[in-house]
Amino acid sequence: MKPHQNMITWDRITRVALLALIVAIGGCKTGKGTGALVGAGLGAAIGAAAGEGEGALIGAAVGTGVGYIIGDQMDEKKAREITANGGTHNEVGPLGGTSWRVVSLKSSQPMEPYEAKTVDFHPDGRVVTTTTKPDGNVDTYNESYRVVGQTLIMNRPGYMINAKYKLKGNQLIIDDPNFDAVLERL
Repeated sequence: MKPHQNMITWDRITRVALLALIVAIGGCKTGKGTGALVGAGLGAAIGAAAGEGEGALIGAAVGTGVGYIIGDQMDEKKAREITANGGTHNEVGPLGGTSWRVVSLKSSQPMEPYEAKTVDFHPDGRVVTTTTKPDGNVDTYNESYRVVGQTLIMNRPGYMINAKYKLKGNQLIIDDPNFDAVLERL
């Protein structure tokens, strides 16, 4: 074996990083997803340059985490910009102009009881959630939302949901680290 056969060159690292960047830009639509992929690719390339196989794995893991955090901050920044500009935009996907009734809501956090909860996704990027409490009082929340691929991003000042969603017939299924919800189309 020649001495330079096992060495990783900067040219190869550059190609791996560029490939990771192309895949990330084409494959992810949220900042978190793109950041995680770019971070993994760049981290793996840097780790491979610093050490052999183990260095690439460690670099990919660290890069994924850092990229995810940076991408999440980018998503939050965009949400704040939309809110500051009146909350309207056109990233509404298949939810724009639809109304839903919550049929199941399981949360890892304590929740106030409710009798009914409806969610109206307006075509301008606004979402209105109406909650009827057991005593008959009604709370209404008006927020911004975006649909990016299979991710639903909802926010108002001091609050943001960045959850996976899927449509299954007349059901909207939302999967967030803090809650799971099933909604039925009205």
